[in-house]
Amino acid sequence: MISQSGLVRRTAALPEPFDAPGPDRLSPTVPVPIADLRPADSPRSAAAGDPDHLRALAAWPGELPPVIVHRSTMRVIDGTYRLRVAVLRGATHIPARFFDGTPEDAFVLAVTANSTHGLPFTPSERSAAAARILATHAHWSDRSIGAVTGLSAHAVAALRRRAALPAGPVRVGRDGRTRPLSTVTERQEARRLLAEEPGLSLREIGRLTGLSPATVRDVRDRVSRGEDPVPARLRRPAPAAGGPPPAPRRPGRPAAQRPAPAKELGDLYGSLCGDPALRHSESGRALLRLLGQLKVATDEWGAMAEAVPGHRTEDVAAMARACGRLWEAFAEQVGAGGARGQ
Repeated sequence: MISQSGLVRRTAALPEPFDAPGPDRLSPTVPVPIADLRPADSPRSAAAGDPDHLRALAAWPGELPPVIVHRSTMRVIDGTYRLRVAVLRGATHIPARFFDGTPEDAFVLAVTANSTHGLPFTPSERSAAAARILATHAHWSDRSIGAVTGLSAHAVAALRRRAALPAGPVRVGRDGRTRPLSTVTERQEARRLLAEEPGLSLREIGRLTGLSPATVRDVRDRVSRGEDPVPARLRRPAPAAGGPPPAPRRPGRPAAQRPAPAKELGDLYGSLCGDPALRHSESGRALLRLLGQLKVATDEWGAMAEAVPGHRTEDVAAMARACGRLWEAFAEQVGAGGARGQ
């Protein structure tokens, strides 16, 4: 179902990427007295809601999807705005489907439903929902929780580290399969199978080792480059359950060496662009174009870091460090030239 305003984007059909509660655990649609329903345990932070979204739904001429209700508590899981529309129209009953499960699973279902239709979550609401699901479903993989909340696996992993949750021995992936938290042994076995059974497909090796085909491909690519099949981050000893998170790989930069705030860089870049000595030479314009690529807001750097897929983190980090060394060398060369000119 699609409205002209685009606020109702899909029906209440819910994806089921792993063992999250899905539509198979919902009852058929039945009329439910509105007076019996309780407020939603919503992941949204704005209790008052969005009046524009409410007006758009109220003006919708077609039939709205049924609300979803947690049977044991009678809390609305999905459909708060639809419930308000029914009240505005003077209805006493509303079409509903019941969910039978724990309150924790009901919250997961609420997040899943709101991620697939209706008013989109804000980034802070997604993070808050992921943090809550991590506390109740810590055995789910980062990608699984990301599939529910709309966050990247890297963002969920960062939330997990900040929460310092005990690390269990296994995680449940999006395909419903249970995998060990450490894949060192499995990666080494995949390397052996790749060498001894070259006719096996990535999927077959994954089935034999418990790894995903993407991980087996990563092992194959590493071996072909003459690298260890186990990334350095996996070779580090894991922290004890309930213990503190591992220390950062590299110490933080001194405060004086940290990047300048985006506004300062923007002001400085604007000043450089206004300098005729740079604007009126081909090399100067090329330099300004390169510097313009670095004038990125702090939150954009974080978003780009989260967008890097897990199997390319080492490569992107190596490229970024190499670029950093090139800029450091360039800065020293420029500084040396300036010193000679004094």
